[in-house]
Amino acid sequence: MMRAFLALDLPAAVLDAIADLQAALPTGRLVAPEALHLTLAFLDEQPAPVLAEVDVAMRGLRAAAFDLELAGVDTFGGRSPDLVFLGVAPNAALDHLHRKIMAALRGLGLELGRVRFRPHVTLARLPRRIAPRDLDRLAAFLATHAALHLPGLRVERFTLYRSTLRPEGPIHQALADYPLLPQPG
Repeated sequence: MMRAFLALDLPAAVLDAIADLQAALPTGRLVAPEALHLTLAFLDEQPAPVLAEVDVAMRGLRAAAFDLELAGVDTFGGRSPDLVFLGVAPNAALDHLHRKIMAALRGLGLELGRVRFRPHVTLARLPRRIAPRDLDRLAAFLATHAALHLPGLRVERFTLYRSTLRPEGPIHQALADYPLLPQPG
């Protein structure tokens, strides 16, 4: 069994901008640069034969390359936030790619649930209990960066990853890349 997911990688210029942003975070355990990505579909634990079927299905998927903008910093978890993330500006091409991927995965019989797609890049994981002072500092950080826009990026492929969980953070290993079609110019 392998824990796996499909994701978009981030180019060096975006990773550098994210590192600067993470350096300003007042609390939380930062996601390592090599683990930063935008998840398209979390596959959970799957046996190797199922991942081989996923690979074939993704190789047959056809979608056009597109531009993407990372924008806005927020948290998930409401009053007790558990992570800080960098959001994504609304993007019809990203939504289209996600729908095609999910349809292909469901066509293989994978039950992945009906979780709403909220594309994001996780910046940091927060402790279960945050000191009131740290919560105030986090609120100020979020207010300062809510309208942040990072340099745009070109999405030309997506990747199947294996994820190995460790106490010090996950290790992600690329298993296969899937190129997107060039946009007609």
